[in-house]
Amino acid sequence: MSRLKTAVIGTGFMGRVHLEALRRVEHVDVIAVAGRQMDSAKKLADLYDVPAAVTDYKELLKDPTLDAVHICTPNASHYPIAKASLLAGKNVLCEKPVAVSTQEAEELTALAAETGLRNCVCHNLRFYPMVQQMRRMREAGQLGDVLVAQGTYSQDWMMFDTDWNWRVDEKASGPSRVMADIGSHWFDMVEHITGLQVQSLCADLQIFFPTRKQPKRSVESFTGKMPSEEDVDITPVTTEDFGAVIFRLGQSARGAMTASQVSAGRKNGLSVEIYGTKASVAWNQERPDELWIGNRNTPNQIIIKDPSLLLPSAGKYADLPGGHSEGYDDTFKQVFRRFYASIADPSLPADYPQMKDGLRQMRLLDAELASSKNRSWVNPK
Repeated sequence: MSRLKTAVIGTGFMGRVHLEALRRVEHVDVIAVAGRQMDSAKKLADLYDVPAAVTDYKELLKDPTLDAVHICTPNASHYPIAKASLLAGKNVLCEKPVAVSTQEAEELTALAAETGLRNCVCHNLRFYPMVQQMRRMREAGQLGDVLVAQGTYSQDWMMFDTDWNWRVDEKASGPSRVMADIGSHWFDMVEHITGLQVQSLCADLQIFFPTRKQPKRSVESFTGKMPSEEDVDITPVTTEDFGAVIFRLGQSARGAMTASQVSAGRKNGLSVEIYGTKASVAWNQERPDELWIGNRNTPNQIIIKDPSLLLPSAGKYADLPGGHSEGYDDTFKQVFRRFYASIADPSLPADYPQMKDGLRQMRLLDAELASSKNRSWVNPK
């Protein structure tokens, strides 16, 4: 198999995560890192033995040997970079959200279909082995008909008014923060597991800190630094800290979820519970190797990730034997491996989220924003 060449655009938290995972993907070489500042691009490239660092991603796109790009920049730049990359004939793997508006996401989805290039939106959390086990159990009929889906995605890294990140700024992140950043992961996962789509929803979004103390210097995601008063600007906030949504799933199922970045102690508390007419399943990202299975008339179970004991179609998402944990970083490896395999072999199906899945989440996000604003039920378009 010939080696594929790729580049990572973005030098923040997600850029580093992608570079780390790419080192674990067979037959792929990272040939460049692109960033707004040469010093940060060069530093990251040196750390991962990447031969080139650039400040203009458009220069990368001129390289005829480049097969793909990873877009790991702030949300508002996803659309122009993805569009330019597709037009340049490059396969695209983009962090979510795919864009900051449904119109942009529609254009990218159409362009990806028109070009026939491989495209992926990095809803990587689908790729935990136990999440796949839940989906395969549902497909095998072990849960029966889905009745209820519920859960939360709760974090605490923005719970003080001194906490700041580019995601707070609507110009960089788009009109939503919590629901776009983590709520979209939750809804993508629930629709993926259940095979059902949200038909209508009622959302309540809340800004607890109408102003935040923005540092006068750059702050990386999740670093938790507390600047002194003289180092900050008092900045108005227009993106939500919390969201709650009740929804109708498919023809008859119902659901409820919350998403929060101000929940003390919850570092990355994603939990999903699916209740069916035969059995139930529940999973928590902070204990990723465990799956709770609930029964009505027999004892409940907690099963531990072991690919030899999972359903075969779920076991292929685990590389390590039972007792050897696979977590957040492994989900990126699983996404990337499938993405690059599909580039190498055009006959393979796209076994990963695509632009059209990113568009789906943008439409749900539009509905959540409209519902909260109008205090009403909304049907996603």
